[in-house]
Amino acid sequence: MITFLRGILQDNLSSQIAIDVNGVGYEVIVPLSTLERLGPSGKSVFLLTHLHIREQEHTLYGFMTPEERDLFRLLINRVSGVGPKVALSILGGMSVQDFKNAVVHGDLALLSKIKGVGRKTAERIVLELKDKVGVAEAWKAAASLQKPSEEQRRQTDAVLALISLGYKQSEAAKAVTDCVTILGITATVEDLVRKSLAQLQ
Repeated sequence: MITFLRGILQDNLSSQIAIDVNGVGYEVIVPLSTLERLGPSGKSVFLLTHLHIREQEHTLYGFMTPEERDLFRLLINRVSGVGPKVALSILGGMSVQDFKNAVVHGDLALLSKIKGVGRKTAERIVLELKDKVGVAEAWKAAASLQKPSEEQRRQTDAVLALISLGYKQSEAAKAVTDCVTILGITATVEDLVRKSLAQLQ
């Protein structure tokens, strides 16, 4: 089992990157949330990894934080019909904490906005994760301390809308944050998206 890699980033132009570890090149697939934080080629990087074995295929996935890797493993191991591709899309579509909050509160509308996650998949995620012993209880306890406000939910919706239009998570989040400063916390999702698009173009 390969649990982490420390080496030199050789390529970060796509979700499939290469890391040189003492002269051995490892091909690693990473979620958008990790890709945006890797930095330029030639930089020293440290990634937590998960080796996914399926029949004759061995694929290495990389993550910047333990929380991202834990959620990836939870999704592919405990939710039927959710494989690595959908799990990566979820990690790239929202933060781990936002995902947990959405599951705890059964927010199907928010989950189904993630690219590659339709209504049926969102329903299955909520149903199956809530049924797992300890998962929902732990997340609910954490969520009760930081339940997102209506303003935060609108901002998250706006960020997801921008991501669905092809913008990176980091630039979408920054644009929405800047627009909230201009328009105020009561701004609608539509206003935030419209103003953000104007700034991003």
